[in-house]
Amino acid sequence: MEILLNSKQIHDTICTIAEQIKSDIPADTDIAIIGIRSRGEILAQRLESALENHFFGRILSGTLDITLYRDDLNEPKSTQPIVRSTEIDFDITDKLVLLVDDVLYTGRSVRAAMDALTDLGRPRLMRLAVLVDRGHHEYPICADYVGIKKDVDESTLVQVHFTETDHEDRVFIKHE
Repeated sequence: MEILLNSKQIHDTICTIAEQIKSDIPADTDIAIIGIRSRGEILAQRLESALENHFFGRILSGTLDITLYRDDLNEPKSTQPIVRSTEIDFDITDKLVLLVDDVLYTGRSVRAAMDALTDLGRPRLMRLAVLVDRGHHEYPICADYVGIKKDVDESTLVQVHFTETDHEDRVFIKHE
């Protein structure tokens, strides 16, 4: 197991992503920060905290479950999916949507999230923020805001742990 980010590095990386967003998006913008369940929603909450002073309370936030939009539901080896709630209690039409996920790998989760979001409305603009971009994208999807980029062999897992769910903040590579 190789540690990519420890607790302090995660905090610093989230601050760096927030600074990238602040330099790119004007403070008077109405922004909707939407995290992909499950660790994307935690990262989105942390980014919202880091950005709230910049956007002067103009931040809407929500959580998106992409389970039914995944393209692997019908695969023979797939297990019964667990569908959780999407919690977006506002209209995303004409909003700048900041979609947040913990790890960008193939791009399939982001594609599913974009499909789910367009069923909810038509954003004016959509941007993607990720903590880790591990390379090996299968779809032409790239993040606008990246904490760290680390090309990781396809036979390994990049796992993100947050204290809210895992009792620790840590990003690591797990060799299978």
